[in-house]
Amino acid sequence: MSQILQLLKLEPSAQSADYIANKKQFHLYSLLTEQRHPETWNLSFTVQADAEAGLKMLLAVDRDIVRKVSELIDDPSLLEQAVESCVDAVRAGRKIYFYGCGATGRLAKQMESSLWRPFWRKAKAHACWEKLSQHLPENIEKLGIGEMTGADRALVSSLEGFEDLQLIGRLQLEDHGVQPGDVVLGVTEGGETSSVIGTVLAALRQYGAADETRHEQLRRNLYFVYNNPDDVLRPLERSASVIDNPAITKINLATGPQAITGSTRMQATTIETFVLGAVLEETAARLLSPHLSDADMRALGFSRKLNLRDRLASFAGIKRTVDAVIPVLAAFTELETATYRNGRLSTYFAKSALITVFIDNTERSPTFRLYPLDRAQDEERRCWVQVWTEGSGPRAAWHNFLGRPFRGLQDSFYRTPFENHVEDPYLREAALRSLANAGNDQEAVYDFSFSSSNIERKGPAAGDLGVVVLVDDEALELDNPGSSARRFIDLVRSRGARLAAIIAGGKEAETAAARVLRDEDVVVRMVVDPGDDPLTLRRQIALKMLLNAHSTAVMASLGKVIGNTMTNVSPSNLKLIGRATYLIMTHVNDTLGRREWAAANGATEPVTFEEANAVLFESIDYIRGHPAGQTAEVALSIIRTLEALRRRSFVSWKETRALLDREGLAGFLVRHNPSLLRRHENRRPQDVPD
Repeated sequence: MSQILQLLKLEPSAQSADYIANKKQFHLYSLLTEQRHPETWNLSFTVQADAEAGLKMLLAVDRDIVRKVSELIDDPSLLEQAVESCVDAVRAGRKIYFYGCGATGRLAKQMESSLWRPFWRKAKAHACWEKLSQHLPENIEKLGIGEMTGADRALVSSLEGFEDLQLIGRLQLEDHGVQPGDVVLGVTEGGETSSVIGTVLAALRQYGAADETRHEQLRRNLYFVYNNPDDVLRPLERSASVIDNPAITKINLATGPQAITGSTRMQATTIETFVLGAVLEETAARLLSPHLSDADMRALGFSRKLNLRDRLASFAGIKRTVDAVIPVLAAFTELETATYRNGRLSTYFAKSALITVFIDNTERSPTFRLYPLDRAQDEERRCWVQVWTEGSGPRAAWHNFLGRPFRGLQDSFYRTPFENHVEDPYLREAALRSLANAGNDQEAVYDFSFSSSNIERKGPAAGDLGVVVLVDDEALELDNPGSSARRFIDLVRSRGARLAAIIAGGKEAETAAARVLRDEDVVVRMVVDPGDDPLTLRRQIALKMLLNAHSTAVMASLGKVIGNTMTNVSPSNLKLIGRATYLIMTHVNDTLGRREWAAANGATEPVTFEEANAVLFESIDYIRGHPAGQTAEVALSIIRTLEALRRRSFVSWKETRALLDREGLAGFLVRHNPSLLRRHENRRPQDVPD
């Protein structure tokens, strides 16, 4: 144990002592998704020198998804079972209920609002629906439900305290009227999210005592989808309660460490979105094919007779499509990086790609410690990015976004259970506080509409960046000066802002866009054949992979990442507190273990998880009392710890802030640990932190 608490005259706070003693189930640094990926070890330094090289490094990690999907193609039995269950449920008028939290919660919303609802609206508008109406439920588009911890408001940002409660998963299941016979798919990147586990266990309890004779029936309806090896998760009681339950089907999609350590919005959520989207696509095909001709199927986007294996095999082609645009994507990354570096802002506009674009932009905030999306009543923009879509105001934009009315958490349904059944006082207080910001009134708090009021108050200005994201026929609309996408482009140009365009679709879309876009615009064109993409899954996945790599590279270029660690993470729940603690401990100990440190400062004992946590909680209290904008607790904790160990004396938060402001975390760490600049493959195994 080091002397750090003595040097800092620090007694662990009550919350820190409680976290160390009673929250061990959230000390998750042993998870595979929390490890550092060797492909991206020195990402931040690479991308700052060469954006294209950094993007190649990031996208190389998606090869792990190709490998895992190949395993699923070899044995798709569990996914075939899920398809059959979904087909049976829909034919019987039952629900398919996707539930997730954070990134997987947004995945669940995407299953409903990007894939399921739009497809069935299209089918019902086609002449072939007359053949289908007697075989399929009239309300089929409403049978696919995507819900996330905290409901629709949580799409914007997480609501503190909810994720750590199994109770909220049960309550939201009941709130949606999910019953035995419905298909329930709980999706969690790490395999340990309490709210998702609570959902699956609540669905299990609905069936009553699950004796062995009923296990087969339950397994067909209850699914747990996750991204860590079972043996790593079993020490966590809540995870083991699902993994070892024979009445629940487990779909393990573990690919390995993420491109950015712990950033499961990337590979973990990508493979989950793709695989579950393929299940929905095959479900739709099997519901339709017995009743429609080949011509009708082609009209709905099923241009070939594919099976589930074929659909899974298409991921390799998606990856090739994204890899092919890396050179021009690098120009886009450099442009957006320069925009923020110059103190300017960006505005993204999208229609059918809205959820994919929105998710990438909202997830920048917790991952890289940015201001969250601005609220409608905010007079000035603080968030670096805003997202617009068609709509005359908040309600219309939300409806275009979700394909249905906004849905929040009703205080009358949730408050009493929170007050009476959440034993932990910290979690109870956090959950009740978040409940006040999760109701239906939140619809009016955020305005994503491309409306006259937003244009007037928050429209692009000179030096800003406007980004238009177009899918298929939306590019064809650019010839029409009255179309929303064309009006957005004209607005950006008229205000003296730069323009970037991302186009995903067939060659016709590329040709149409070329007539409107100019040489000075940055244009990323991804050719994705819409003929075999009836639910737009492949286009959305290609856009997701591209935008995830792009936004990560932008943030790494701006110093929001050190190596491949998200040192700007916001410790807003129990899991993220553990991640932040681990980041502090590993960066400090990696530096202390270097020859350069020992030569300059003498041998120093490594800090423990307990010590790092005590410093973290004090930094949380410090920032709570001294608003620090986008300053991160992790960065402050690392610098204060190392500086105190170097001086062998007390270091104040004021001194720490001055060091961070003057050098930045990267500069400070490299000064004491030059090996961070060296490529990972040149590091000796003993140099890699455990």
